[in-house]
Amino acid sequence: MDEDTPTGVDGEANGATRRRALMLGAVGAASVVSIRPALAQAAGSVLMCDIPVPDAGRSRGYISKDGEVVAAGTAGSFAPPSRPLKGEEVRRALASGSNLPGYDYERSRAYLRYVQRLQRGTAGFTCFASVQMLRK
Repeated sequence: MDEDTPTGVDGEANGATRRRALMLGAVGAASVVSIRPALAQAAGSVLMCDIPVPDAGRSRGYISKDGEVVAAGTAGSFAPPSRPLKGEEVRRALASGSNLPGYDYERSRAYLRYVQRLQRGTAGFTCFASVQMLRK
């Protein structure tokens, strides 16, 4: 006798339940297959996102050693990087404690402190928050 062949009232319910479960399983598997590439693509785009240091509203400011934006030329501060930092660069430097590419230790720490102080509504915050999610 076939598993899906009903054997009475209880058999009909069991056969229908089995078929429904199999159909749901197939749908679930298809969902997993289609979601994984989307997650991989999202992770890739997060790593390529930009974090301007400092944000456009304070673009003429320098970055102090503790990551705050200060007036240009303030003693002990650093000129902003020539380009926005990439999410991947920030993620790698934070995870390993290494320098940002092309910058010495002190300048890297200042820029990373700035990034870590970003708050909602500031340019680069969404990128940094996404990078944080990938680190965990």
